Amino acid sequence: MAFMKLGSKSEAFYRDGQSWHCISGLQSDVTIEIGEMSFHLHKFPLLSRCGLLEKLIGESHSVDGSVCALHLSQLPGGAKAFELVAKFCYGVKIELTSMNVVSLRCAAEYLQMNEDYGEGNLIAQTEAFLSEVFRNWTDTIKALETCEEVLPHAEEFHIVSRCIHSLAMKACADPKLFNWPVSGSNETGRTSGASLWNGICTSTKPQPISDDWWFEDVSFLSLPLYKRLIQAVEEGGMTPENIAGALVFYAKKYIPQMNRQSSFKNLNSASTISIPSEADQRALLEEIVEILPNQNGVIHTRFLLRLLRTAMVLQSSPSCRENLERRVGLQLDQAALEDLLIPNMGYSVETLYDIDCFQRILDHFVSIDQPSAAASPCIVEESQLMEGTHSLTSMTMVANLVDAYLSDVAADVNLKFPKFQSLAAAVPDYARPLSDGIYRAIDIYLKAHPWLTDSEREQICRLMNCQKLSLEASTHAAQNERLPLRVIVQVLFFEQMRLRTSISGWFFVSDNLENSQNPNSVLGLSKNDGLDRGSGIEDMRERVTDLEKECQSMKKEFHKLVKTKRSWNIFCRRKSNYVNAKSSEQSDTKTQQQCANGHQHHENGDLGC
Repeated sequence: MAFMKLGSKSEAFYRDGQSWHCISGLQSDVTIEIGEMSFHLHKFPLLSRCGLLEKLIGESHSVDGSVCALHLSQLPGGAKAFELVAKFCYGVKIELTSMNVVSLRCAAEYLQMNEDYGEGNLIAQTEAFLSEVFRNWTDTIKALETCEEVLPHAEEFHIVSRCIHSLAMKACADPKLFNWPVSGSNETGRTSGASLWNGICTSTKPQPISDDWWFEDVSFLSLPLYKRLIQAVEEGGMTPENIAGALVFYAKKYIPQMNRQSSFKNLNSASTISIPSEADQRALLEEIVEILPNQNGVIHTRFLLRLLRTAMVLQSSPSCRENLERRVGLQLDQAALEDLLIPNMGYSVETLYDIDCFQRILDHFVSIDQPSAAASPCIVEESQLMEGTHSLTSMTMVANLVDAYLSDVAADVNLKFPKFQSLAAAVPDYARPLSDGIYRAIDIYLKAHPWLTDSEREQICRLMNCQKLSLEASTHAAQNERLPLRVIVQVLFFEQMRLRTSISGWFFVSDNLENSQNPNSVLGLSKNDGLDRGSGIEDMRERVTDLEKECQSMKKEFHKLVKTKRSWNIFCRRKSNYVNAKSSEQSDTKTQQQCANGHQHHENGDLGC
């Protein structure tokens, strides 16, 4: 830590209660009162250095020679700073450090201790030392912290702005080139494999310095100064990722509501900062949300959702919560389901989770992502396919997220049908390659809400595409008594169509295999093909041969069924012929008997056949 020694005389003051006295032996002729402290001094050492005291003593000069009494209640730094000023005027040894130079500089300016009252006066000395302080990272931070004690004067003499500029310049610079991070908190463990031999460090290989080396050092600043520092590093070219990282570190440190399960581990045990109240945390959170970088993706979605949940707990302003919801909506495809399950706050709520909040977040995402996919993604040119890939992928991820969210909240009996329907319908059908997720959510909702009408059941089932159900989902849906009969019929119909298509594909592959085995086929390969291509084709032929064997076995089974059917037909036909022949024979025999009887009657004179 930088320091500067001034003066050469030994200590000439002693303290008696709330009074300071000079031990020179001469009777004091001036008393300066600052707060509850009194300084019994002599006029000449003060007049030779301080323009303000010269003026005040001259105005209060008494004829009777009594002790002059002055009140300096507005002195920057108070009695502590004036003690050093008095010692400087008497030539007593004092030491300037980064912890007292700011108050001394302001006090010297207030007392008009310029070069007109002696060469090397206190203003010049403190300014020279400030230049040394600004060269060191740690000393600059300590000086900036002490500016809060004399903030109006430090602002007037541009000490605050110079400290912030110095810190911003060092934070934005490459630490490998200038070796800026020299703070005590980051010094420990800076070298790898460091060992001490007789107090000498034997390590020569420093560890690489990360971009977040300055986060903890500046986190001890108050919020107003911290905001000005963030603005300065942003103007200095700091990346939005680093700025966001610094703000995240600061928020976690001073908003304990975000780290309820961490027992406030982020708070420095050595600091005197107490745990802020909920009102202070709310104000701090709103300020941090205001200065967060606007670039998409620089802040993790999980942290944004933690901020949003904390803002609800602390009852932050509606604008703050709306800002966070919009930011989460911009990168909803990067969110996790457990972070989106935000409990409802208050006593008059119906559902367990804040579904309205999730609806607003989803609407933000759809409103931003929808223009890029205004037309159906199935009708795009090949040149536009790569451009829309990211949009389609993010929409598909959000669709899966919505389906999983609906599956979790569907069991809530207080979830109204319109809310469930609007939330599920917010995702377009093309974003769901499979409808298994939305089917699961619908099934859970129907099970938890058995009082739905038939019309509402049909409406909710229109949210899923029966053609996109997997085999397992189709099998489950075909046996699901909670679904309307029309939906079950659709599931069975599409499953039958899928089976027919699959069988047709098998036969089509088989026919192509027969053609590919023809040596005169146009698909025949040249003998001059490379070895790699030949090996790849051989693998393909082996897989195709396996498929052909399965196809042949299916054909054999089919022929067996056909032969069985034919044998049954021949058996039935032979049996029918046999029965017909026998009945014909019996009919002929009966006819012959009737004719014989008729002939006998004819001989007797009766009518014959």
